[in-house]
Amino acid sequence: MAKLSFLAGFGAGYVLGSRAGRERYEQIRRAWEHAKDDPRLQSIAGMAQAKADDAVSTLKAHMGAEPPR
Repeated sequence: MAKLSFLAGFGAGYVLGSRAGRERYEQIRRAWEHAKDDPRLQSIAGMAQAKADDAVSTLKAHMGAEPPR
């Protein structure tokens, strides 16, 4: 009997948790869709990309490789 109660509780928790998980996933996905079109985020991403490119060029220069032109 205890095993049956455990399985019933586990099943109910799984179903309710998966529904909440899907709703939360959709909420996060909608927030990302909204944020990725924000010009402020695109500007920050561009600056981060430029800094990463500079860091790679500097690293290549220190390692003796010629940076791409």
